[in-house]
Amino acid sequence: MLELVGLVVSVAFADSLNPSTIGPALYLATGPAPARRVMGFTAGVFAVFLAGGLLVALGPGELLLSLIPRPSDRTKHAVEAAVGAGLAIAGSVVWVKRRTLAARPLPGRNMSGGSAVLLGAGISLVELPTAVPYFAVIAAVVGAGTTVPQRIELLVLFCAVFCLPLLAIVALLAFAGERARGTLQRTGDAFHEHWPGLLAGLLMVVGVGFGLVAAIGFIRD
Repeated sequence: MLELVGLVVSVAFADSLNPSTIGPALYLATGPAPARRVMGFTAGVFAVFLAGGLLVALGPGELLLSLIPRPSDRTKHAVEAAVGAGLAIAGSVVWVKRRTLAARPLPGRNMSGGSAVLLGAGISLVELPTAVPYFAVIAAVVGAGTTVPQRIELLVLFCAVFCLPLLAIVALLAFAGERARGTLQRTGDAFHEHWPGLLAGLLMVVGVGFGLVAAIGFIRD
């Protein structure tokens, strides 16, 4: 169970550096009633990702698990190694394309009005089908033979860690108020410029971590 928790936290932390969620949150943070709007946006993101994950983990995930044989320990380690290699390759691709990615406008920069909760939910609905790291975590959680309560706890943990940057913005607004707006504006500009490089680094670090876990597993077996 401890290995699963480490997997969930590491992948969620890497995935949390997501311009599709952080960009709009920074935009909302510079508008009226910023703390309330960013909190509503965060709630929308959290709810959709958790609901989607539970739908897969408690529905199709269970069905798929019943159709395939229980993997051996060596097979699990091979999958861990493959996931690690995939994340490292993805990080390398993001690094190569970092300037092109940074030149694209962040979602939400030019939006106005509307409900922050619906905005967060809408963006998450669009992002969810392509959330490969999240589905990899769900597959690992289901494949580990966890109970239903454990699956719920692990997916709640993933979504909570995924929302940490958004919650950090809420906390900054709550404690600093108006003084935080200038800082958040500058942070948004810096994030817009540097997020591809940061994401590439995180993906490669997590990928190497997966590779080390797989290597240790092979050695122990």
